[in-house]
Amino acid sequence: MSVSDPKLPCVLLTNDDGIDAPGLGVLEAVAAELAHEVWVVAPEHDQSGTSHSISLHSPLRVSRRGERRFGVMGTPGDCVVMAVRQLMGDVTPSLVLSGINRGGNLGVETMFSGTVGAAMTGVLLGLPSIALSQTFRDRERVRWDTARALAPDTIRRLARVSHDAPICLNVNFPDIDASAAGPLTITRQGVGLVQGIDVVPQIDPRGIDYHWLRFNRGPRENGPDTETAVVNSGRVSVTPLHFERTDERTFARLQAALEAV
Repeated sequence: MSVSDPKLPCVLLTNDDGIDAPGLGVLEAVAAELAHEVWVVAPEHDQSGTSHSISLHSPLRVSRRGERRFGVMGTPGDCVVMAVRQLMGDVTPSLVLSGINRGGNLGVETMFSGTVGAAMTGVLLGLPSIALSQTFRDRERVRWDTARALAPDTIRRLARVSHDAPICLNVNFPDIDASAAGPLTITRQGVGLVQGIDVVPQIDPRGIDYHWLRFNRGPRENGPDTETAVVNSGRVSVTPLHFERTDERTFARLQAALEAV
């Protein structure tokens, strides 16, 4: 974006809730305000929890859903790769936008999120990327109007910030009316709300066992500068993420222990 032309040349949209998800529809409306050209390449079906995964052992089938709009039988990461390396041809997006996710991506949950995984795949391909999520307390009453109202200015502000290298920004909108939302606030990841992962056994109509996995969420200690605390206070959070996950304290402890042998 520049002063002479406030619009981006081209943006790529994807998500993990599927190409027909309402959050993607909201993001398409937002992107139409922000960019001259909008491409949508998203999973045909819900791919929540697929993280950064890409399909190495199965073919990817693509369906055309309209002009510059494609569904992919694959993961969110697959969609970004297919878009940038195949479907968009010589066009390079100025920005990858992933979302708007139905539910927050907070703390360690970002490690499992397909929404964040798609954005991180964009970074791997050398593209600045933003993951966007709308938190909720009642899953039947997601405040898409809040995301619709707050996302344009949020994306404009973040797109203007220069970085030494492509970076993934994780944005979460609070579950309140947009008029009551606090300012965009830089945050740390923190631990979030996930306390563990549960297995829920079931029996199908033929008497055969099957199982569901689900996150066990609840209160955890999150500092005041974490995305969970900031979103819970009614502000919009943005956390810069990167691939480097080395724990420096353990690194130093292991180094000292191994050198002492």
